[in-house]
Amino acid sequence: MSPTAAYVTLLTKSNYLPGVLVLHHSFVSVGARHPLVVMVTPTVGQDVKDLLTRRGMVVRTVNHLGPKEGAHTLSPHDARFGDTWTKLRAFELTEYDRVVLVDADMLVMRNMDELLELELPTDFIAAVHVCACNPFKLPHYPDDWVPANCAHTPMVHPIALTSPPKITDTSPRPYFLLNSGTVVLNPSEQLFDSIENFLFTTDISGFKFPDQDLLSAHFEGRWRPLPWCYNALKTLRYIHKPMWRDEEVRCLHYILAEKPWQVRPGAGGDYEELNQWWRKEWEQLRAEMQTTDEAGWALVSANAVH
Repeated sequence: MSPTAAYVTLLTKSNYLPGVLVLHHSFVSVGARHPLVVMVTPTVGQDVKDLLTRRGMVVRTVNHLGPKEGAHTLSPHDARFGDTWTKLRAFELTEYDRVVLVDADMLVMRNMDELLELELPTDFIAAVHVCACNPFKLPHYPDDWVPANCAHTPMVHPIALTSPPKITDTSPRPYFLLNSGTVVLNPSEQLFDSIENFLFTTDISGFKFPDQDLLSAHFEGRWRPLPWCYNALKTLRYIHKPMWRDEEVRCLHYILAEKPWQVRPGAGGDYEELNQWWRKEWEQLRAEMQTTDEAGWALVSANAVH
């Protein structure tokens, strides 16, 4: 186990507070041996930061990170990604030798502390491939995002758990792209400086997914593919059934716009069962906090649909 290691997530606004608290609760539930560090921007109130600390998280205030004015524009559909460049500040957390960066809309289903021991060459990262199937046929997604070019399409159980997709010179372009929901990294001031320089000096106007596309480009040839289970996109359960097994999920990722805390129970459609997994953890959190921190629970609950 790395001598100083941590899981890290980002919080920029209180409407993701339910996600962060359930994420932390799920880490505790599976017996994670390292803390969850929450990077918060100055937009986050002191009451929220105090609550995170009371719940046992480590709070680190960071400044917003983003491209120069006019260098990048998001589609209205993906406006929620505007703050995600700031995730890259995880590379600045040099008090830790190893960091596993996770999104706030995730649920840990099984212990994954092994990622903190993963062998990683200097200045490499590790992540799971994107799913390039574009099942909703969103017109602003890249034209080559089709099932035939998706790295997950050839994957089957159980090989997919031990042999993630390989990237070769002849692989379709989407094989070179990672999903930044889970990223294993070794913080370094020099590495962050190079990332920041890349952000400010490279043409990023064509990036569809801010930090994700930047990481894919900056670490091309220097990222290690992880098995799907460490960043189990909720859509994979239906799109890539030959690969998916519920019991193998380490970290479930509630991608797309509607998060479990923003959907009324019973209104989750195809994702209702997966939302109920999140709600189960939420109810355990509620039972704890209503007896130990009523004011804190009121703050969390105000940001969720009931």
